[in-house]
Amino acid sequence: METVHPSIRAQLLANNTYIQQLELPLTHATVHYYERGEYIVEEGSQISSFFFILEGRCKIYLTHENGKCSLLNFLEAGAFIGEIELLNESYVSKGVQTATPVYCVAFPLHYYRAHCLQNTAFLRQLAKYLGDKAVAMGFKASMQHAFPLENRLAHFILLAAQEYIYQERHTEVCDYLGVSYRHLLHTFAAFCERGVLTKEGRHYKITDEPALRKLASVISFPNYTTANR
Repeated sequence: METVHPSIRAQLLANNTYIQQLELPLTHATVHYYERGEYIVEEGSQISSFFFILEGRCKIYLTHENGKCSLLNFLEAGAFIGEIELLNESYVSKGVQTATPVYCVAFPLHYYRAHCLQNTAFLRQLAKYLGDKAVAMGFKASMQHAFPLENRLAHFILLAAQEYIYQERHTEVCDYLGVSYRHLLHTFAAFCERGVLTKEGRHYKITDEPALRKLASVISFPNYTTANR
């Protein structure tokens, strides 16, 4: 992680319409850059800032009591990280890891908590965000039974791939999509046979993006970022 140069900070904030909708003063906020695979929030930690994603995509993880780690969801530009911790100081954080390079704004809680909780404009945006997030999570749960695996996997690959390269762990994907390891491998093999993907070592390359997007297009996933305000 690195804190970006003031000139880059100014450019990122000036060009981002999402951040302007929050109606928060940015004097005490910093803009951070994370490489792919870095953790923005370590699971179980007490965070000192809440975040707003300007660019990039993150993954949310949860470790269960039996030691199993589950991929819960993705966060994209326009999403918050740590909004529950902002509202509830005793909340224990889930792990948030970058899936792509990420730029995000960090709002120190010691300065912003009181301001945010008294700012009706911000609270209105946050309430809408949390409501849309709940709807999206409900849709994700129902999606497991409503669509064949090839459609759900195509949608997932487009979410997880970076520059046409997909390299997620199969065990995590099985858990996320609610399928067996064998069924997942069979579907990947079918995609390769149809020329949609090409296996290159331990990762896959998207070789027919239009075909993949056509498979994924039957799933209209609700957007719960502030971008749809």
